[in-house]
Amino acid sequence: KNLNAEEKSHKFFDLKLKDSKIKSIYQKFEKKVKLTKCFAVAVSGGPDSLALSFLSKVYSIKNKLNASFYIVNHKLRHDSTQEAIYVNQLLQKIFVKAKILKWHGSKPRTNIQAIARVNRYDLILNECKKQAIRNVLVGHHQDDVLENFMIRLIRGSGLRGLVSLNEINNNKQLNILRPLISFEKKDLIYVSKKIFNEYIEDPSNKDESFKRVKIRNLIKSLENEGLDKKKFISTIRNLKRSD
Repeated sequence: KNLNAEEKSHKFFDLKLKDSKIKSIYQKFEKKVKLTKCFAVAVSGGPDSLALSFLSKVYSIKNKLNASFYIVNHKLRHDSTQEAIYVNQLLQKIFVKAKILKWHGSKPRTNIQAIARVNRYDLILNECKKQAIRNVLVGHHQDDVLENFMIRLIRGSGLRGLVSLNEINNNKQLNILRPLISFEKKDLIYVSKKIFNEYIEDPSNKDESFKRVKIRNLIKSLENEGLDKKKFISTIRNLKRSD
């Protein structure tokens, strides 16, 4: 049975990689990752994290590495538990059984996204400790770099703060890897649609009470006025080199 399941999964991924665009995206991803030990993947259910899940699973198979997939249920919305279960079901389409990590305790009323982010990393870190995993892949992409830059600019950050979203963040306990940081969101949406046929739209992404959403909408407005995101990214890279 295990052999049959393995054969099925390999055929599934071989078929998906026949799509020339997906194959090209995977090859770019593979060059970015370069892992030789087991790793974990943080999954939210959005197009970027689902694309990351697919690419990571292919990488784990090709390189014979164990990959653990974690979904964090923040319990900040009434339907978050069902959503986490649904994301797990989506991952089963690519032969992944993820573990759902739950955030227990009182929930914040202000600074919600920042506090949720800290708790998300803490939950994943604790789980990785149990499994002796040092590397975690997260789904930040090119748009996140722009948003982070603008948020830090508004805060009055110095040069190091402005360019702080790196491909790798190392600390003594965990390496946070962002292999999609040079990928455009439209390409990640393409992968998610082709592989899963669907993805989850977090309603908070449209809530302008969150600063990041305001910044996202501002960047869209600037694009309509002629902002070239590729040139913007190039500027940020130059600033990073200066730092």
